[in-house]
Amino acid sequence: MAEKVIVMIGTKKGVFVAESSKTRKKFALRGPFGPGVTVYSTLIDTRGKPTLYASSCNPFFGMKILRSTDLGKTFKETKSGPAFPKDDGRAVANIWSLETGGGKKDLLCGVEPASLFRSEDAGDSWELVAGLSNHEHARKWQPGNGGLCLHTILRDGNRVHIGISTGGHYLSEDGGKTFAAANKGVGAGFAPDPYPEFGQCVHKIAGHKDAPGRFYMQNHGGWADWTGPGGKRPDIGVLRSDDHGHSWRSIAKGLPSDFGFPIVVHPHDADTVYVMPHEPATRTCIGGAPAVWRSENGGDSWKRLDRGLPKKDSFFTVQRDCMTIDNLKSPALYFGTTTGQLWMGSDAGEKWSCLFESLPPIHCVKVAVV
Repeated sequence: MAEKVIVMIGTKKGVFVAESSKTRKKFALRGPFGPGVTVYSTLIDTRGKPTLYASSCNPFFGMKILRSTDLGKTFKETKSGPAFPKDDGRAVANIWSLETGGGKKDLLCGVEPASLFRSEDAGDSWELVAGLSNHEHARKWQPGNGGLCLHTILRDGNRVHIGISTGGHYLSEDGGKTFAAANKGVGAGFAPDPYPEFGQCVHKIAGHKDAPGRFYMQNHGGWADWTGPGGKRPDIGVLRSDDHGHSWRSIAKGLPSDFGFPIVVHPHDADTVYVMPHEPATRTCIGGAPAVWRSENGGDSWKRLDRGLPKKDSFFTVQRDCMTIDNLKSPALYFGTTTGQLWMGSDAGEKWSCLFESLPPIHCVKVAVV
């Protein structure tokens, strides 16, 4: 069977699925599924028969997980969604991340208020991961502008990395049983202490299988002109770790802004990383002219990629899960905007074209070749 490119697009009004051949010349769009309900997270599980998952966050009828086993032609709800024990005192407000776990049917789920859940049966039942969700810091985390969300889950062998806004980076080295804050070098612009133990507003973390121990982080930057307590904090927004996330250093030099949301690594080159800088005050494209920035040396220098993108009067936001990359020989990047456009950057981001112009506001984009 010929390979297909599948793009899942989570929006304010449900989830859409776009499908193309490997040429990526034309995409067919299906959806919306879960119409009218916000989708903050999607997952394309390629272990065995491809299975598509989407969160469906309904403030009236609760949190649901949608699942498709036919590449997004139809979706059904799983038997249950993640929920806190009745005596916990917390209630799930949103589902922010879905990732595969260690077993064949294992899934991991990050929610708001920041907590981690695990399923061993493809999402039909869920249990709270107490080592993180009941961590001694958990009741001290505070919501950021987007809520108190656990948005990043990365597995690296027996290590599990978690990104929380605003909680920071947490690391497990025992397969997810226990977690510790790992924020050395991660700055916080909104706190009197520039480098607290925890409480940073991490926006996204990315890694690569060919560089174990190396991770890239898009942190909440934009504090170079801060004059309040603790002083200025330039270049705290884009970071790199080379010791499994135990410490971090800035790689923001050369970018027009260190504020942004997504960060993505090239599938075939661990040294190539992409970010999308935004204006710190407005969270929109710098100067109204959107651009993705690429480093091909692990963050030592950066190049602007904007061929085919608008040159002016574009003030959208690209949220933390709204940029992704496929794994074809010459990969394409994809990003979705809060104004409903889905863009594709062919030749690893060299040339951009708009695939869809008028979708609902986009919250997440995932791609897989199946």
